[in-house]
Amino acid sequence: MNDAILHSLRQHIDAEKAIVLPRFFKTGRGEYGEGDQFLGITVPNIRLVAKEFGQVSLEVVNRLLDSEWHECRMCALLMLVMKYKKATEEEKQAIFDLYLSRTERINNWDLVDLSAPGIVGEHLYPCTDRSILYRLAESPLLWDRRIAMVSTLTFIRRGDFNDTFALANKLVTSRHDLMQKAVGWMLREVGKRDERTLTDFLDRHCLQMPRTMLRYAIEKLTPEQRTHYMRRPL
Repeated sequence: MNDAILHSLRQHIDAEKAIVLPRFFKTGRGEYGEGDQFLGITVPNIRLVAKEFGQVSLEVVNRLLDSEWHECRMCALLMLVMKYKKATEEEKQAIFDLYLSRTERINNWDLVDLSAPGIVGEHLYPCTDRSILYRLAESPLLWDRRIAMVSTLTFIRRGDFNDTFALANKLVTSRHDLMQKAVGWMLREVGKRDERTLTDFLDRHCLQMPRTMLRYAIEKLTPEQRTHYMRRPL
């Protein structure tokens, strides 16, 4: 079955994308995506293949996550998101458990961002115990930390900001730019819904925040507000 999925994906290869994507996703030596390989397929076309093979078993999806090809892993994750939407409670738990057991294969920011809210966020939203997010946030693995932060987008969309701010507080001094961007992005999403809550957080923490994180967080504020927060000691 994995061969059939790969064959279907290959029908959508764009030779130009195969050259551009490795540079865009930083696959060079010492970069965050070091060694990742790209066929050269756009996300909409990967979604088409994921939909085509959406009924395959979790075992097939799990094997697909082992692929050397970035697009195969993305296809597997999109399948999991699709499956989760239609799953029973028992099936949802199995998908959630599989996802968290394979985070080392969810190894670039686009893979995290396309899957974490729809699986981890959706699974934890009804729960009072969201401690797994805080364990992920303390992981040495960058992708675990990004999953923790980006998963809260699901909560934000439903007006629940508590975990976003708690995790942002833990991660506010992150050195990696992918975490700085993730934290800033989630804070910006809160601010789009409740600006005062965002500015209260910024008033307390902006001096700790790396410039990249701060720029992402204040992007939707007024020019005067942005100037106010950026005009601070380096």
